[in-house]
Formats: sequence, structure tokens, C-alpha cells
Amino acid sequence: MTDTIPQLNSYDPSALDQAFATLSEEVRQQSGSLKTSEEQEAFRLHWLGRKQGRLKLISEAWLKSAPAEARKPLGMQFNQLKQQIEQALEALAATKSSATVQGIDISLPGSARRPGIPHPLLSTMHEVVRVFHQLGYSTNLGPQVESDFYNFEALNFPPNHPARDTQDTLQIAGQQVRPSRDRLLMRTHTSPVQIRTMIAQTPPVRIVIPGKVHRNDAADATHSPIFHQIEGLCVDTNITFSDLKGTLDHAMKALFGSAVKTRFFPSFFPFTEPSADVQISCIFCGGSGCRKCKHSGWIELLGCGMVDPAVFAAVTAERRKIDPADDAYNPARISGFAFGMGVERIAMMLHGVSDIGHFYSGDMRFLEQFA
Repeated sequence: MTDTIPQLNSYDPSALDQAFATLSEEVRQQSGSLKTSEEQEAFRLHWLGRKQGRLKLISEAWLKSAPAEARKPLGMQFNQLKQQIEQALEALAATKSSATVQGIDISLPGSARRPGIPHPLLSTMHEVVRVFHQLGYSTNLGPQVESDFYNFEALNFPPNHPARDTQDTLQIAGQQVRPSRDRLLMRTHTSPVQIRTMIAQTPPVRIVIPGKVHRNDAADATHSPIFHQIEGLCVDTNITFSDLKGTLDHAMKALFGSAVKTRFFPSFFPFTEPSADVQISCIFCGGSGCRKCKHSGWIELLGCGMVDPAVFAAVTAERRKIDPADDAYNPARISGFAFGMGVERIAMMLHGVSDIGHFYSGDMRFLEQFA
């Protein structure tokens, strides 16, 4: 490639046409002989280089002595020549790309992307929910930001109950001007979805409610301000405590093995009466006693109970705002049970995890164990 700058002795149209025709032919011949990527790059720099590009040097040399009336046609000719050079480079690049595609050996194995895996909490939640789906339950979800009515009032929590205190519940700021029942908070359990479902749906109801909940807890090995729950609700005619016991006994055996036993102890929850804590025989020692079950042979896993008539009364009051004659949740005709369990607790048991914080650390070394 020559670096000589052609001499332009005249600026009349015929002289300009002749000079640029010579340059155009030079571009055509040089671009047609390029073979490698290095040659293409050298061609580009030779003609279009910002500092020493031949087109830039020719333009500066010719424009300095060009009369005013010749500058416009001179600029137009230069732009046409520059477009010719750029189009030649684009055509060369397209030809190279086509040759590369045509050279692919489709018989070779492709490069596979490694699929991700469900988080251990998510897979545990799905496993529990699947057990209840097999029993005919459906899944319902609800918002994480709830009103006091759905989270506490409709669930029979009295106004002075400790759970309403900011020491236990994360309240949304700026709610003091609202009526108490409309004040917003981060839900402390998934039970509000039970209320929302009963207000919207007549019996029979059989739902399971997985989701994230929030409490004002300090993080330690067994506590986190954010965790997950799975609750269940069954409402129909002639639902008894025996139905509750049978349902949970089947679910625990499906999750932990057919050898697992369950037992129920009296407890208290504002929204169920009677209420019970459910224990399962230790899955680590088979009930003989070990450190993980504190040598008792039993592990407490969840809470449950029969739905309190006061909850049905709160649901009925809301439904009667739409239909004053509504009597779908009359406790004289229907009954139901509810239960709730922590997903993290079950996951820790199933996978032998001693610190709840591992689930939220994002440590790939921990998570890859579940691949």
C-alpha cells in the first residue's frame, strides 16, 4: 500500500472526478486482495486511521489550498470514498462470519450450561406442599405487608396481646393516623391468608399456605427476622380433632418415613381451641434418646388446633358487609382445623444443618452440597 498523497493541480469538477476515481480504484484493488484479519486491520488503519490515515492526510492537504466554492463538492467526494472503504470492510467481515458458521461441525457435542438447583428451603417447602396436594389441598398465597385486622384482629388476638408489640412485630412507619385495624405491618405468620380465603370462599375449604414471614427477632443459630412457614386450613361439616390428628400423622410419615410416630400435647393459640403442639419421634435416634432430641426421644415440630368460633365470627362479620344474610361460616354447622410449621426447622432436620444462618449466607460451598 502506497502512502503517497496524490497531487491535485485543479479543483474543477472534471479534475476532482478523475482524482477520486483513481483513489476509488486503488481501494477496490487493495480490498479485493485481503486474506487475513491482520491484512484487513492494516487496510483499515491505512485508509481510516485517526492520526495517519491516508484519507485524513489527503483531505487536509487538498482542503488547505481549496477555494471556497470547491470545498462542498470536495467534501461530498470524500464522504463517498469513505463510505466505499467502510462498505468494503463490512463485506469482508460478513464473508468471514459466514465462513465461520459454515465451518461448524454439528456432530460435535455442544457446550452445555450447568442448570441451577432449587435452594434447600425452596425444595423443602415444595416437598411439604406436595404431601398436602396429594391429600386434596390447594395452594393459596397472600401479601407480606398485611393489615392489623388480617394479621391479628380476625385471628382473635386481643388488643393488648404481646405479639402486637414492636418487640415482636415489624410495624410499617407512619400508621398512627389510621384506624387500628387498618395499620400495616410485616405479616408475622401466613395465617392472614386463612382469613382472606374464608372471606372470599364458602366451605368446603382445604388450603395449604407457604410463604415468607417477618418477626422482630435477633438472628442466632435458631432464629432469623425473616423465615418461612407452611400453614394449612380445612373447613367443612363434621371436621373433628381426629381428622386433624390423622392428617398430620400421615404428613409426618410421608416426610420423615413410615416409622415416625406423632404425639399431641395441649397448648394455646388465640385462633384455635382446643390447641396442641405436635411432636414426632426423633428421626436421628429412632426415639431412644440423643443430643438432638435432648435425650427425650421426641422433637417438637409444629402447632395445630380446631378453628376457634371467634375466628368464624370475624369472617362472618366481613362477609355480611356484602351479604347481610350470609351464614356460610356458622360454627353450629361447620368446623375446621388449622396447623402451621416452620420450613427452616424441617430443612435443618432433614439436612442436618445446625445454624439457620447458613440458608441465608449465600455461601456457594454450603449450597452446592444440595446439588
